[in-house]
Amino acid sequence: MHRMATTPAAVTLKNVPAELYAELKASAVRNRRSLNQEAIAWLERSAPRNQRDPRSILEELRAWRESRDLPYLTDDFIDRAKREGRK
Repeated sequence: MHRMATTPAAVTLKNVPAELYAELKASAVRNRRSLNQEAIAWLERSAPRNQRDPRSILEELRAWRESRDLPYLTDDFIDRAKREGRK
């Protein structure tokens, strides 16, 4: 079993490309954060823990759509709807 640390861990990054460092630093200035705080914010946004598999999302949406017997929104369907709305 993997347990979460109760105290914050320290991480040292080495060989960060200059362009990435400059982008991180500029982002920290824009967001009024320290470089460390900004790096943590970037890591939190990119962590997979809050991301769902796109395929499972599409499956869920397709099932929802099929359960409601809705028409497909094709170009022809939209064009017909526009023409009918203008009459």
